[in-house]
Amino acid sequence: MHPALVLKTWRDDRLTVVAWAAGVTAFTAIYTSFYNQFQGAAELKQDAMPQGMLDFLGIADMLSPAGYLQATIFSLLGPLLVLMCAITLSARTIARPEEDGVLELMLANPVSRRAFAWQRVAAAGSALTVVAAIPGILLMIIVPWIGMDIPLSNVAAASAGLVALVWCFAGIAFLTGAVTGKRTTVLAITGGIAVATYMANAIAGMLDGWHWVRWLSPFHYFIGTDPLHTGWHPAELLTLVLLGVVTTTAGVIVFDRRDIGV
Repeated sequence: MHPALVLKTWRDDRLTVVAWAAGVTAFTAIYTSFYNQFQGAAELKQDAMPQGMLDFLGIADMLSPAGYLQATIFSLLGPLLVLMCAITLSARTIARPEEDGVLELMLANPVSRRAFAWQRVAAAGSALTVVAAIPGILLMIIVPWIGMDIPLSNVAAASAGLVALVWCFAGIAFLTGAVTGKRTTVLAITGGIAVATYMANAIAGMLDGWHWVRWLSPFHYFIGTDPLHTGWHPAELLTLVLLGVVTTTAGVIVFDRRDIGV
């Protein structure tokens, strides 16, 4: 039996989750299905994307199956979609009801603040996991169907990294909301961190002497190990998961101790 607050959160967020899931599904299916047409377009093979852009995105090529999937699904647009979903749903756990003035009413339930926060996190986290897992599930079907020559274990490794990246930023967004109680602040700060760390990872791979910066970016632990070519990297995945756990736990502690006028 799921706690009542988890079920309520699912009901409140169901339309948002369905919309994001539909968008991620359409994005993954459409871009992956273009692979054969892309491969058959001889005029695109030579100059599909400027080399500088490939270097910025960390893509070795766009002609191999791994390079194509990294360029279309895992380098920019795919992470952007799921992270937008993660930040949006995480902002709805604490910050939005507090900003809307209904948090006090929700806290009138006979549960502690920590239990309330963990149940909200559990509901949002499970929904986010489903959305973030959609690209991996679809690719397990589409990749063999259209004959892409890439090990499914490598696809699974990249897909697991996408889920771990979502957990990481969801934790950051939840902590920001627990500290500030402002939805717009959550969107601004977490979005800013996502952009800054993405740029740091991209630039670190292009500039001599700046390679150390990539270790500060969650995106390095997600895609910097090139899982579509090299497979699983448990240490990097665990780093992202631990970042999510630490920030979420810190958010619960801060929320439990913060004066919100109740």
